[in-house]
Amino acid sequence: MPCDTIFAPNQTITDRKKEIKQAVSTLDKLIAANKVRVKVGPQGAVAFDGWQGADRRGITDACAFRRLMVEGSALTKAKVAQAEMVAGRSVNKQVVGQGAHSHDGGHTWHDHKG
Repeated sequence: MPCDTIFAPNQTITDRKKEIKQAVSTLDKLIAANKVRVKVGPQGAVAFDGWQGADRRGITDACAFRRLMVEGSALTKAKVAQAEMVAGRSVNKQVVGQGAHSHDGGHTWHDHKG
């Protein structure tokens, strides 16, 4: 995954994978506890409103979303489904894969391509 390739100084790939797993596990718990909200953008991208700063550990919303869909709790997956219903659209995996994202918890969206 792309977020596996962003290292801190002197960090090994094994250390980075553990860091990502721990950060996404924490995100899973924050979503389940309603401390972080899932948002679906107009083009089908996903953002986690309230997941900021050191909690992110350099992980993009797209990378976290992919991990949550594989390893996340049933409650978190239900929160994603609820966000899709509220937005009136599903998360578009192609859009997520192409890099559409938000830097402000889902208020604005872009892809850095233009």
